[in-house]
Amino acid sequence: MKLAIISRQPTCYSTRRLVESAKARAHEVEILDTLKFSIDLAECNPQLFYQSQRLGEFDAIIPRIAASITRFGTAVVRQFEQMDVFSANSSHGIANSRDKLRALQILSRHQIGMPQTTFVKNRTDVLPAIERIGGAPVVIKLLEGTQGVGVILAETEKVAEAIIETMQSTRQNVLVQKFVSESRGQDIRAFVVGDRVVAAMRRIAMGNEFRSNVHRGGRTEAVDLTPEQERTAVRAAQIMGLRVAGVDMLESSCGPQIMEVNSSPGLEGIERCTQLDIAGAIIDYLAAQVDFPEIDIRQRLTVSQGYGVTEIHVPEGSEFVGKTIDESGLLEQDINVLTLYRGTTVIPNPRLKRRLEAGDRMLCFGKLESMRSMIPAKTQRQRRPTIQGLASDAERIYPRRFAA
Repeated sequence: MKLAIISRQPTCYSTRRLVESAKARAHEVEILDTLKFSIDLAECNPQLFYQSQRLGEFDAIIPRIAASITRFGTAVVRQFEQMDVFSANSSHGIANSRDKLRALQILSRHQIGMPQTTFVKNRTDVLPAIERIGGAPVVIKLLEGTQGVGVILAETEKVAEAIIETMQSTRQNVLVQKFVSESRGQDIRAFVVGDRVVAAMRRIAMGNEFRSNVHRGGRTEAVDLTPEQERTAVRAAQIMGLRVAGVDMLESSCGPQIMEVNSSPGLEGIERCTQLDIAGAIIDYLAAQVDFPEIDIRQRLTVSQGYGVTEIHVPEGSEFVGKTIDESGLLEQDINVLTLYRGTTVIPNPRLKRRLEAGDRMLCFGKLESMRSMIPAKTQRQRRPTIQGLASDAERIYPRRFAA
């Protein structure tokens, strides 16, 4: 495998470990500076130049994009995707994870635990919004802060109002989250690679500090996750469109609560804490996946006139309840069931003999005219804007099925 690590810090621990692991497995690896690319666009010929020279061929890339250059960095990753180069993380996944509000908006439509959160711009909306999430104390976060910077605990509503007003006066956008008191000073970092958690650690704040980030002096300890915590971490990464991610969770009385999904998680703290070869796990995963390049189904569907992706619900009393997929008549109408969602269980490529139950949701690809009659009017109005998002889910699960 010929691998490129897209990074501006060739000497940092994470980059060095990835290079060492790749070379130890006899892969060819190069470190390429994110800002030294040029993106050339022409009909049927997306190209990248590096230091003004046409870039050679690569099988896969690992993007390590700094937050300060997210826009250009994701453009570079997107260009690799158009050239059918496998990326450890998709460009849209990186962009989604960098904006805390956008990330929580995406997660909020799924059955994923998260602290109650509000986002306001008008000063008069601040106190009502805080009351809606349960009142003070609350945690105030900058939308694009990292390593615990821009995270403040406000013990009272008046203090919260003053902090938010001050931040907004400097044109900073902030989120306000319910404070999960039972996890004060502690959180869990789960390191996800593909569809599994390869390592996890608990981060514990020191003294009166409520932020547990290692960069703020927190200590770490290896931890074995519960099945629910592991399932939550993997699902959060997948929903965000990330194959390699650091998922930060709080341990609350009502289960794991997602705080953040990091698209460029550092390796140093968690490798030293757990004594596990996480860099090697990333390289092994990439080597196994290089035959499955990223394919944007939204582009592919434009050449399939009259076809698309949508979600069909199976409510109580539906004609589908109790029938198998092949008995439902969907195939005869040129509708394929790609994924079946049953509660929190995801069943990819369900067998035709799978019997449908009330409450099931089917992610389907087929004739739009045939599927339209199966979607209640209210659901049509709610779901129509999200078909692209559903298409992305299907694309990640079935990368080859949608090739033109």
